[in-house]
Amino acid sequence: MKRNVENFIGCDCEFEKADIVLFGAPFDSTTSYRPGARFGSSAIRHESYGIETYSLYQDKDLTDYNTFDSGDLELCFGSAESALSDIEARAEQILSFGKLPLLIGGEHLVTLGAVRAVLRKYPDMHIIHFDAHADLRDDYLGARLSHAAVMRRSHDLMGDGRIHQFCIRSADREEFLFAKEHTDMHPFGFDGLKEVVSELCQKNVPVYFTIDLDCLDSSVFPGTGTPEAGGVTFRELLGAIIEVSQCNIVGADINELAPMLDASGASTATACKVLRELILALNK
Repeated sequence: MKRNVENFIGCDCEFEKADIVLFGAPFDSTTSYRPGARFGSSAIRHESYGIETYSLYQDKDLTDYNTFDSGDLELCFGSAESALSDIEARAEQILSFGKLPLLIGGEHLVTLGAVRAVLRKYPDMHIIHFDAHADLRDDYLGARLSHAAVMRRSHDLMGDGRIHQFCIRSADREEFLFAKEHTDMHPFGFDGLKEVVSELCQKNVPVYFTIDLDCLDSSVFPGTGTPEAGGVTFRELLGAIIEVSQCNIVGADINELAPMLDASGASTATACKVLRELILALNK
């Protein structure tokens, strides 16, 4: 692979030297409320030059690590399955070189493409899921491939007890009933995260880590397709990211920034900082 013309700040090493490989999935064709997440990955990349490579929170610098930015995929907006297949193929390619795929969405459905690829290499994988929404619908208005169903489709592949959900504060009744039987849900915040991480670390279980940025409170992060009041702060999210990074992370993503829905640019700046902190946390 060749570097993208415009890289996320500090992520400009050669592919061969990289430990982590970024790739964007600009897709939002199943968005159920406000579209625009397809522009999230390019906005994060472009606006990253407004932040520093150095993190005071972790005392680490992106320039001290090897991260490669392969740019955005060119995805078919008319076919969710076609888009997912392309995402899966790119994640599989990255994994085949022994590198960690870090996906930038896009709407949350894009996670399913990466999950398919990572699960094939690590069949005992678990998912840690930060989100305002449960994403456990069997379908949304008849569509089984929807950002509202991405964790349900992941469950179809993985089975019970392997999806650990945090910050959830919105779902229909059937989703909550499904979660009680089939997933490990921790509503409203990060209560129980330390215990989940400890258990997964003890077993050295491979973990896919997915962050829907609407887990943040809508006062902190309004630039998203389905904002929800009652979310966590940036500092709370950062602490949780650092906690999860103790696990054996084998793939990760952030998603659901819709930059034009926050004209101030604050949501994009927040997403940039979340991605910087995630990259640094994953570099142990």
